[in-house]
Amino acid sequence: MTKRPRIIGLTGSIGMGKSTVAAMFADEGIPVFDADAAVHRLQGPGGGVVAAIEAAFPGTTSAAGVDRTHLAAAVLDDDAAMRRLEAIVHPAVAQERARFLSRHADAPLVVFDIPLLFETGGDRAVDTIVVVSAAPEVQRHRTLARANMTGAKFDAILARQWPDRDKRAGADFVIPTDVSLDATREAVRHVIACMAPAASG
Repeated sequence: MTKRPRIIGLTGSIGMGKSTVAAMFADEGIPVFDADAAVHRLQGPGGGVVAAIEAAFPGTTSAAGVDRTHLAAAVLDDDAAMRRLEAIVHPAVAQERARFLSRHADAPLVVFDIPLLFETGGDRAVDTIVVVSAAPEVQRHRTLARANMTGAKFDAILARQWPDRDKRAGADFVIPTDVSLDATREAVRHVIACMAPAASG
């Protein structure tokens, strides 16, 4: 049997602080695959999915890559369009993830930072699920503070994500981010300490 790292699936709804938690795992020396960053690369200048996205959604790309604002306008309120986009993007991200896993084959633990872990069935491909969570009012405040974010866009994004309560119910660990950074970091270290014996076994 081929040895591979134990895989932590890190997820959480928009505005929950997942990027902060992912950075904390990285600070502890755990390799992190950032699915959002992979999408940005694939959709950037010369990216691997730009031509396919332009073919499916004409006028949403340029020499600079995908115009994420125009693309979002084309798919957010259209389920069929979103499925077409996902059929282009998800396989490409999966290839990036496989290459990452190959590069870190000797690591005891790795993190897959995947916003739509449950929604895409990615939870079945990880060993442990970690959900990042915060109170709804904290989530909303953080998200609406982002550039180009509106209440309507926030609600549309939430509608495509599993509710936080369902994600927490499916988690092996829940890491809070509506507490102090030190408390959040301690929760990250607790996950690593729990996973380390399994990884070395």
